[in-house]
Amino acid sequence: MRNYKTTIARAVTALVLSTGIGTAAAQGHAAATQAAATRADIVETALGAGQFTTLAKALTAAGLVDTLKGPGPFTVFAPTDAAFAKIPAEKLQALLADKDALTRVLTYHVVPGRVVAAEVKSGSVKTVQGQPLNIRASGGSVRVNDANVIKTDVMASNGVIHVIDTVVLPN
Repeated sequence: MRNYKTTIARAVTALVLSTGIGTAAAQGHAAATQAAATRADIVETALGAGQFTTLAKALTAAGLVDTLKGPGPFTVFAPTDAAFAKIPAEKLQALLADKDALTRVLTYHVVPGRVVAAEVKSGSVKTVQGQPLNIRASGGSVRVNDANVIKTDVMASNGVIHVIDTVVLPN
């Protein structure tokens, strides 16, 4: 009986794939996944990505979680856990313990409005913190100060996240 069920399952799978229904279903699933992601705010989207645990810890320590869960829209240049790991451990711990300094650093990663990759141009853009970020777009790559943008257009309900490989620091 088990072999019979396996044979039927394989035949149905082959039929679905050969008729393109599988492709449509996969595309529908991808669209549903993107729609669900778009309903999540910036904080939920970052937490769901699994590579921003240090950023989440820092946002909590600075008291900025509610702000980034707000209506926005925001553009966040989000450093990964690996980006935070570039900071010596004692300096990172000191930063996490200094709420004012931490707030200045984190708000330096946020730009008001929703700026998608197609809209990014070289120049400077004023951050929520008040100081400008220097943007260099060239040949399909983008740098924010000394950080490389390694993934763009992670959409959220209240903005967009661009993933960077280095924590950028204000002057």
